[in-house]
Amino acid sequence: MRIRITFAKQGALRYTGHLDLHKLWERAARRAGLPLAYSQGFHPQPKIQIAAALPLGFSSRCEIIDLWLGETYAVQMAEIQAALPQGIQVLALEEVDERAPALQTLVTSAEYEVTLLNPPAGSDLNRRLAAVMEAASLPRQRRGKVYDLRPLIESLTLLPPEDKQAARLLMRLSARQSATGRPEEVLDVLGIPLEETRIERTRLLFGADGLQ
Repeated sequence: MRIRITFAKQGALRYTGHLDLHKLWERAARRAGLPLAYSQGFHPQPKIQIAAALPLGFSSRCEIIDLWLGETYAVQMAEIQAALPQGIQVLALEEVDERAPALQTLVTSAEYEVTLLNPPAGSDLNRRLAAVMEAASLPRQRRGKVYDLRPLIESLTLLPPEDKQAARLLMRLSARQSATGRPEEVLDVLGIPLEETRIERTRLLFGADGLQ
């Protein structure tokens, strides 16, 4: 049996890394009494998949995890929520085909809402956004390798502000396994310091064989 859980990650848990989040879910599943299924081999591990790693310090309201159970089990959202720490909120739960492809192979894009705490003047910000979207290429370097950021930016738009002190951007970036755009890289080419922003992942998009 394979269950898929959509959850939010907020508050202090924004600073929980991907591996620690994996362990957090394993502990929560055990506390909730879920009969987790395990891999084969010398070091069996619980069969758990998280769709896409979330950068440290980012919040999210769209994270997705798959858990495999060794037997049919009537999973209750309330039981799982009670086993989770504050900062993780279960938003949806469903059973999915055990034979479906791995979540990580299905994610194609991710959307991020970026709040600018000290935004440039409106006309200057619009100019910067246009320059990025109109650029033929945006050469960057990651881990010693040069790559082009521009094809990884699918859209970049200015959202209506929630208050007078901040501006908001919506980024849709490629999130394929071999081609992942990072919000902090986009902010850098925009000339906006990462520490002057708040970033939340708001949506994961999947290919034709996965979720929509």
